[in-house]
Amino acid sequence: MKAKFLFPVYTIGPSIPYFQLDQTSSASHNNNLPDYFKWLDSQPKESVLYVSFGSFLSVSSAQLDEIVAGLKNSGTRYLWVARGDTSKIVQEYGNWGDFGIVVPWCDQLRVLCHASVGGFWTHCGWNSTLEAVFGGVPILTFPIIWDQVSNSKLIVEDWKIGYKVKKGIGVDNLVTRDETAELVKRFMDPKNKEGKLMRERVKELQEVCHETIVKGGSSDTNLYAFIRDISQGHDKFFGQGSLN
Repeated sequence: MKAKFLFPVYTIGPSIPYFQLDQTSSASHNNNLPDYFKWLDSQPKESVLYVSFGSFLSVSSAQLDEIVAGLKNSGTRYLWVARGDTSKIVQEYGNWGDFGIVVPWCDQLRVLCHASVGGFWTHCGWNSTLEAVFGGVPILTFPIIWDQVSNSKLIVEDWKIGYKVKKGIGVDNLVTRDETAELVKRFMDPKNKEGKLMRERVKELQEVCHETIVKGGSSDTNLYAFIRDISQGHDKFFGQGSLN
């Protein structure tokens, strides 16, 4: 790409913060951090499914009923960020005990980097996709619209680091509780051979992602070059003429 254009191209992605995170997030040693981190610290390694469908174009009430029932029937531990639906879920379905908690918000990147998180169920927005790869977490895709569909294809068919939950596109294509329970159990099963390969692939992508962001990596180097050239008013940006 750099060879094709007269103007400079800077490959600065993935554009996410780089954290040196402790394997357990150290939440249990810091009373100022939220309770959900303490709960994550108490769970077995890679046993928790993190569920978050974003803040826009979420699921229908009928689909929400099926997802809740399917998760409960799967017996899988979960951390669910429900935002506006939090109170509804808690009121209608009650406290699900030690196997799961529902919260209105969380520090998603740190959650995905937590050792107890072994999967991410998402609509596949690009930020969430990158953060899952950065955390080395396989993905259950639930695309609804726009780039979510192409991101889901990238995850499932190209990178092969996840399963697709929905057979079609849109909010009206209902996934039943039985389908949900079976898929979640298979996805989170540490003995599943396909799942093991999926986790190996996402760890490989995670390593590539980390290497680009560290000091001297391509993201770090190109971001520095971009800032340097802008601050110096470099000729290759503005040419030899005046900006007037």
